[in-house]
Amino acid sequence: MQSEIPKIMKDFLVYLTTIKGKSLRTRKEYEYDLKLFFRFLKALEEDVDPSQIHMINISDINIEWMKEITLEDIYLFMEYCEIQRKNSTASRARKAATIKSFFKYLKGKRRLLEYNPADELESPKIGKKKPIYMNQQEAEQFIAAIKRNNHYYRNFSMVMFFLNLGLRVSELCNLSVHSIEGNLLSVIGKGDKERTVFMNNACLQSLEIYKEKERQYINGANNHDALFLSQKGTRLTRQTVAKIIKQINIDAGLQKENITPHKLRHTSATIMYKNGADIRSLQHILGHTSVSTTQIYTHVEDKEIQQVIENNPFNHLG
Repeated sequence: MQSEIPKIMKDFLVYLTTIKGKSLRTRKEYEYDLKLFFRFLKALEEDVDPSQIHMINISDINIEWMKEITLEDIYLFMEYCEIQRKNSTASRARKAATIKSFFKYLKGKRRLLEYNPADELESPKIGKKKPIYMNQQEAEQFIAAIKRNNHYYRNFSMVMFFLNLGLRVSELCNLSVHSIEGNLLSVIGKGDKERTVFMNNACLQSLEIYKEKERQYINGANNHDALFLSQKGTRLTRQTVAKIIKQINIDAGLQKENITPHKLRHTSATIMYKNGADIRSLQHILGHTSVSTTQIYTHVEDKEIQQVIENNPFNHLG
């Protein structure tokens, strides 16, 4: 029902038919796609099991909430549609077009956004399945491609945090010097939920070298609490980190499209899972309450689940 959707979305749907001349059928498709998109994001934020996504109320969504949406959020939604909902390429292409159109309206027509997270969103290519994450060898090639420039130690440490801890880009940007106590890292996740994760040697050593060889020499570093600093001594933005990761991907020559900070989170979770990490441990590391959400990240395939059932020792008693 129209009353269930936020006013800004209702305005957009009216714009589609009255100004853009779209048919009522197309308008209904756009409405369905946006409802699903917003419900999915709220499901992640509120740790709702994706199977209950249709129950989520989105009427309270406002422009301030929408300003927090990132390109990584959109890609995660597209992967959810592909893996969990088994959407076809054509269906996902339509959803991508809907999201691009909506954010273009918010920024271009309504001037409600300064940054359009869907600007660089690409439509799924028919007949060519995009890689979702890197394997171990590709990840090592990615790490080796980090340029030894003025910010090498910072960039290397950030990549270690992404690949070893599976952090969200917003979580990494919000880390402060005081987030660390010994080998424990305090992370503020979605919905301001705090979790503590252990840092391994790769994280600890890369961080110490960054602080010793780079951070202390940045102007104003002693007066700023942010862990990872820009050249100007300010906290890094999500957009800046995304650009850094994009450049490393280009330099690595992996021929993989759209390696974003979020794809590094997927890479971390998938490699940990394939190397024996149990789903409950990953659930805590990634900051999920729902195991179903964690399964999206770890790409638990049906054939792998079937193999677990086949390997059950009671299977041999029949």
